[in-house]
Amino acid sequence: MLIASGLRYDLAVESPEYVRELVTHHVGGYLKIAPEHTESGPLSKMMKPGMGSYDRFAEMFERFSREAGKKQYLIPYFIAAHPGTTDEDMMALALWLKQHRFRADQVQTFYPSPMATATAMYHTGRNPLQRVKRNGDTLSTVKKLTQRRLHKAFLRYHDPDNWPLLRKALKRMGRRDLIGNGADHLIPARQPPKRHRIVKPGSGSFRTQHTGEHRGKGRRR
Repeated sequence: MLIASGLRYDLAVESPEYVRELVTHHVGGYLKIAPEHTESGPLSKMMKPGMGSYDRFAEMFERFSREAGKKQYLIPYFIAAHPGTTDEDMMALALWLKQHRFRADQVQTFYPSPMATATAMYHTGRNPLQRVKRNGDTLSTVKKLTQRRLHKAFLRYHDPDNWPLLRKALKRMGRRDLIGNGADHLIPARQPPKRHRIVKPGSGSFRTQHTGEHRGKGRRR
């Protein structure tokens, strides 16, 4: 039996032998896991473990894959605009993604769904995981379309279409140091030239891809 997703990796790391068995015999090349975020603020609202658990599991996964003589990949999923997430949290996540050379082609943006704790946070601006007081602290929620687009853009920091929005946000956040062409910069200072539109006889027009080589969902380069 092959397992492709749904793994509680934070529990799996407590048993290296389990991870070895899983990686050696029950992964068909790709394993999807959901750390969801890197920052403690949103992770605490999701009741998710910190990135330490992810790092431990990733190390085991890679080591046991090598020992088994297999080329296998972890596909981590992250979410944008979850209640309790700030612009700074998303910026930190984008920096982590770039540092670890992840490029997500498709990303998930939070939407409230029935009977979910996060939905209560979204609509009330309060954290029901703690004692709720009448005049207690409020929770940051991402409801404006412009901010939701920004949080999604941080997850796709590598897409040139998102660079103008990210440049504006980083300047507003006082992080001009992340704009440039160096290895430590998040996004370039200038837009690349777009290729000309191509029209084929008998077909509709389309714009050629100019975002670099194609990557899988969250797959490592």
